[in-house]
Amino acid sequence: MTVADALLLALGAVAVGAGALVVTSAQIVRAGLYLVVSLGAMAGLYLVLGAELVAWVQVLVYVGAVVVLLLFAVMLTRAPIGPSEDLDRPAWPGLVVGGGVGLGLAALFADAFRWTVYPLPAPGTTERMGAEIFGTWVLPFEVLSILLLAALVGAIILSRPDIGAPKTPDIGTPKTPDIGAPGKGGV
Repeated sequence: MTVADALLLALGAVAVGAGALVVTSAQIVRAGLYLVVSLGAMAGLYLVLGAELVAWVQVLVYVGAVVVLLLFAVMLTRAPIGPSEDLDRPAWPGLVVGGGVGLGLAALFADAFRWTVYPLPAPGTTERMGAEIFGTWVLPFEVLSILLLAALVGAIILSRPDIGAPKTPDIGTPKTPDIGAPGKGGV
């Protein structure tokens, strides 16, 4: 067993363990932080495999943007952060469905690939990947950025009660005269 194999096993165990904690945690903020650990371990796996660009994109996009957006959404909407008794459900139906789907996918992959070794394509470079993203895939990239911006602006508007609220006149509060204003008796 090489050092790379040991790192892959350790990071894989951390990713799977943190992923299990994400779905079993009763508190949403802790689940978000466990998701950061799981996605960080995935970035470490990409680094060990030699895909540095994918690892940094994983850190920037998923850890740096998606999880932070999730935590901001929870905090901006003033949703209950702690465990909620009215939302607790038995875990066995989810375990049965998840286990069945996992076994079905494992059987599908084993049948589809039949343990055949396929030749690998030539390794990509950062220049080639950038040309693909900003050449062929530039329209979906920009649409996604506009969608994320609209979601962020919508979350801010929904979280602020003073935006869009009808203005009520202040009845019974005396107005103070503008003494210093020209034409109002000021100097």
